[in-house]
Amino acid sequence: MAARARRSQARAEYWPSFVDVLTNLLLVFIFLLSIFALVQFVLSREISGRDTVLQRLNQQISELTRMLALERASKSGLADNLVSLQASLAAAEDERDRLRGLLSAETDAATSAGTRISSLADELDTERQISERALAQVELLNQQISALRRQIAALEDALEVSEQRDRESQTQIADLGRRLNVALAQRVQELNRFRSDFFGRLRQILGDRPDIRIVGDRFVFQSEVFFGTGSDELTPEGRTEIRTIANALIELADEIPPEINWVLRVDGHTDKRPINNPTGRFRSNWDLSASRAISVVQYLVDEGVPPNRLLAAGFGEFQPIEEGDSEEILARNRRIELKLTER
Repeated sequence: MAARARRSQARAEYWPSFVDVLTNLLLVFIFLLSIFALVQFVLSREISGRDTVLQRLNQQISELTRMLALERASKSGLADNLVSLQASLAAAEDERDRLRGLLSAETDAATSAGTRISSLADELDTERQISERALAQVELLNQQISALRRQIAALEDALEVSEQRDRESQTQIADLGRRLNVALAQRVQELNRFRSDFFGRLRQILGDRPDIRIVGDRFVFQSEVFFGTGSDELTPEGRTEIRTIANALIELADEIPPEINWVLRVDGHTDKRPINNPTGRFRSNWDLSASRAISVVQYLVDEGVPPNRLLAAGFGEFQPIEEGDSEEILARNRRIELKLTER
């Protein structure tokens, strides 16, 4: 009995422990089931999100596939265009080579034409220089004619004033004009006679020298008679020659009537060779020719010639007697000219 009671008591003690174990197992199972459900929910959300991303990726892949197809089509068109452009480039290069050949031929022709034009330009320049010298001589003649016209205009003004003062004296005024014209002509003739006398006396005094000659209405001395090369200082021989001229001019001045307003013009000329030292005293042939003319005039004044009867002018190389580059022609162009004229 006692043993049965202990076995019953032991059996009664096992049951609550078993129930506790089952309860715990059930709780664990429920907990695991809850965890499983939660994981299942999370996984389903994750899978759903991945499906959405995958769908977007599929759409992008479709779009890229379409764009790739378009790009391939465009590349094919560009390849066709490239072939066409290469063909055009080859044709353009052929045309360029042809044009280069034509240009080379035209360049040779232009070079030949340029040579011809240069030759014609040189000839034209020579003709222009001759024309300029002729125009300068014409200008000098025009100045002389202008001076005569001014004198005639002054006489006409005097006649017009007289006509306004006394219109009844038309016959006397006309007669006075005729007499004035005759007097003017006589003065010109008389001045020419004195000029001839002056040149004749100089010719008798100086003799027939090759470096002194009469050209038209001018007495021409070679510059070497008076000056050294490139100088405006009178040489001793030049002073002697000018002293002779001054004496003849002073004797002639006493014979010329006072109503003839005469003057001895001294013109300086050089050859066309430029000044070697343009930074020195003479910057150009203008300076040298004018300074030489002034030196002659000043020495004539020193020898007693009245200053109001003298005139100095420099012409440089721009009125040569002859054209050419030989030493003889250049020497003839270097000269001092004396001209007796009316002011």
